[in-house]
Amino acid sequence: MTPRESKKNHLPAALPGFNAIRRFWDPTHLKSVAKIQPGEVYVGNKGEIISTVLGSCISVCMYDSDKGISGMNHFMLPRGKDETATKDISSNSTRYGNWAMEFLINEMIKAGARKEALDVKVFGGGQVLSEMDFMDIGQRNIDFVFSYLVQEGMPINRHDVGGIYPRKLLFFGDTGRVRVKKLKETRDANISSRERSYAKNISAAPKQGDITLFD
Repeated sequence: MTPRESKKNHLPAALPGFNAIRRFWDPTHLKSVAKIQPGEVYVGNKGEIISTVLGSCISVCMYDSDKGISGMNHFMLPRGKDETATKDISSNSTRYGNWAMEFLINEMIKAGARKEALDVKVFGGGQVLSEMDFMDIGQRNIDFVFSYLVQEGMPINRHDVGGIYPRKLLFFGDTGRVRVKKLKETRDANISSRERSYAKNISAAPKQGDITLFD
């Protein structure tokens, strides 16, 4: 068995509470990748890559370089109606920005990160949904997350938000670097369809380094 095959079969153990997040071995970067979907959060301390694809959703990347701890969330709507909902990884409440942010910060601290040392980057909020009900959701998400981080006293180091295209993110947990790819060819297809369906499901469900653009 080659070293590459050995690593593929032995992904680093996930931190407690994050075993349900899909992870796989990336032979290009020779690292484990945790791929998060809307409503999910991931925190790791093994230098993994955290990946997601955003349309009107927002992802916040946080990194403590001294502790080697990284985390990312992915949320669709700024706030849920039930401010008292339980905040845990299995709760539907993480789909909302207010809980997704609080959960990410708390899990980073639980893993050993220091809030005052966190490097914060913000992505997403594109205008990819054309329907009247959703046309301002990207900007609402941007306004929410910037306001939230100001209130928490957490400066935003870098951001890439707004515009009309979805984004693919690769967040490198060993350096804090983020690579961003604009997905121009899928603006009106896969991402819009997924987020339109996800937004409707939310409404119906019971409540519970640097930036690098690449081709």
